[in-house]
Amino acid sequence: MLNNLESIHGALLRMNRSIQAEGILSVMKYDRWHKRLVRRGQIKVELDIYLVSIGFNLHKFYTKQIRLQKVA
Repeated sequence: MLNNLESIHGALLRMNRSIQAEGILSVMKYDRWHKRLVRRGQIKVELDIYLVSIGFNLHKFYTKQIRLQKVA
């Protein structure tokens, strides 16, 4: 198993998996407690996803600013 993980093919698979959006979606679902959509209809569902994404990005920006202030 270690040989497969450390091979070039294994490294490419890990890199591809890290690029995919699954990590962000799991953070939004489990760490931010947004587990289901409460609106119905495509436009309202898209709005719900956009609002959650904006909140996630604002939180990420805020925590980055706090980290930069602590370093400086």
